[in-house]
Amino acid sequence: MTEEQVTEPTQWTIHGERVVDGSRRARLSIAEVELPDGVRFEQYVIRAPRSVMVAVLDEQERLLLMRRHRFVFDRWVWELPGGYVDDGEQPARCAVREVEEETGWRPGAVEPMLSFQPWVATADAENLLFLARDAIHIGSPVDVNEAERVAWMPLAEARDLVSRGEIVGSGTVIAVLELVARKARGEL
Repeated sequence: MTEEQVTEPTQWTIHGERVVDGSRRARLSIAEVELPDGVRFEQYVIRAPRSVMVAVLDEQERLLLMRRHRFVFDRWVWELPGGYVDDGEQPARCAVREVEEETGWRPGAVEPMLSFQPWVATADAENLLFLARDAIHIGSPVDVNEAERVAWMPLAEARDLVSRGEIVGSGTVIAVLELVARKARGEL
């Protein structure tokens, strides 16, 4: 069957959305949704501001990572630096700011890698992933609450951390796998 032969739309209809709770970092609401077959139901929706994550590589193709505790699921994990884009802030500028604040390193030029939505069925939380190189150390991290340790990790070792479940955040997993794929294609 070709696309032209499909006569029933598959787009869901939203009849309304009411906010249940909200803060600067997220808004929780309940949407009244109708499926193409007419079934209606309510679904929780999370809306978060845009955020950035930055894959900083050095000349040895090591990745700048932070080890931190995530209280929500009570685990120590490795992550890329990143954070929420402030109102009116350019995402690339936010990327540089977050790397500096969280790691004490100032990246050179940042370039967009890709964007993704980590939880598409329930949340609107656009994540912008940047690639940066030529970082210089400018001092201790400004935000002492972010990381227990900051380290330069060889890309192959970062890939192993993904496999061992020590890198679990979607943005960091995506960045590591994308960088490994680019390296395999000779694009790094």
